[in-house]
Amino acid sequence: MPLEDHVIVEAVEEETTTKSGIILPSDNKEKPSKGKVIAVGAGKILDNGSRAPIDVAVGDIVYFTKYAPDEIDVDGNKYLVIKQSSLLAKQG
Repeated sequence: MPLEDHVIVEAVEEETTTKSGIILPSDNKEKPSKGKVIAVGAGKILDNGSRAPIDVAVGDIVYFTKYAPDEIDVDGNKYLVIKQSSLLAKQG
């Protein structure tokens, strides 16, 4: 289980073909990445002792900047650990 306001994410491969069949070229621009939330911490402890709520839940698809996550390896599976403040958006 992640601590405080950390979220564990499993990276999701980006689509390289649009729904209409157009193939998108790959480029080296820095762009947000996407992943599925696997686990969520309890929230950051505030100065008054209460916990700040986490805005995502297990199963959510989230977007984050390319350099935000730390990568960990658990039993041969790679996961990303990201602070909630580094998440840009969630899908749907």
